[in-house]
Amino acid sequence: MCYKIPIQVTEIKLTYKSKVKAADRPQITCSRDAYMVLLSNWSEGIDLFEEFYILLLDRSNRAMGRYLVSQGGIAGTVVDAKLVFAAALKGRAASIVLAHNHPSGNLKPSQADIDLTRKLCKAGELLDILVVDHLILSPEGGYYSFADEGLI
Repeated sequence: MCYKIPIQVTEIKLTYKSKVKAADRPQITCSRDAYMVLLSNWSEGIDLFEEFYILLLDRSNRAMGRYLVSQGGIAGTVVDAKLVFAAALKGRAASIVLAHNHPSGNLKPSQADIDLTRKLCKAGELLDILVVDHLILSPEGGYYSFADEGLI
């Protein structure tokens, strides 16, 4: 018996269009630089629900853009590693900064935050996309840096 196999497939397009010249992009030299860029570009829901962003960096650690990976509820959000790195690859990032907010204002990372960071760091190593930091932002101001605390 012979099965007829369809021959048409959907075209996949990968695009990246920068609206800012490389020299005009903010350079990330420390956790505070990343925090300032992320905070000034965070959604209005920073005190309402948890969101997870990545900041895409070029080889000179200049911020090429940010990507909203997920938006959840008051106490958490689901982060899919495949979506994180699909965005990083599509945006041709050399490295990334992970970031999420805690609407409660508590800056202490949960065990789930620590486990996710480790998982994403390992995935980044395989793809040659370095995870340089993971920030937790508070709606009241302030942040926690995994890199500054020696967790990355």
